[in-house]
Amino acid sequence: MIELIVIDVDGTMTDGKIFYTNEGDEIKAFNIKDGLMIKSWNDLGKKSAIITGRISKIVDRRAKELNITFVKQGVKNKAEMLENIVKELGIDFNKVAIIGDDMNDLSMMKLVKKTFAPVDANPYIYDYVSYPLTSKGGEGAVAEMIEILLKEENLFDKFVSLWTN
Repeated sequence: MIELIVIDVDGTMTDGKIFYTNEGDEIKAFNIKDGLMIKSWNDLGKKSAIITGRISKIVDRRAKELNITFVKQGVKNKAEMLENIVKELGIDFNKVAIIGDDMNDLSMMKLVKKTFAPVDANPYIYDYVSYPLTSKGGEGAVAEMIEILLKEENLFDKFVSLWTN
């Protein structure tokens, strides 16, 4: 049973585009469907983590809105960071699922069996992806991953009940 989902940001939670204003502010767009599924995952008593190579106040804000358990930004060695989180939670890697889209996600993807990638991910990483998705990054890929996990673990009815009771 998966206890922790690990999410890359740029290219998975977003479409990978970064906009800068004339004042130097960074702008990213997040998909509301991804947010609903991440929040629901957490509301079901599961854990979530963002592990990303970039640093952005916007990511902190979005993670807080969704009650994401761990937010690790500016990470150079994603595998090492994942090892630390898994150790802190006291779980095995077989209880972890990861969604990533590019080469810097490979180190952590190699540690687990359930790996996901958006349809527009770097083609090279598909050699390490157990679940190629049909959605693009920033267009519901994270939601698609969580839906697959909920159905595989017979938790989808419990998810629906979060929104119907």
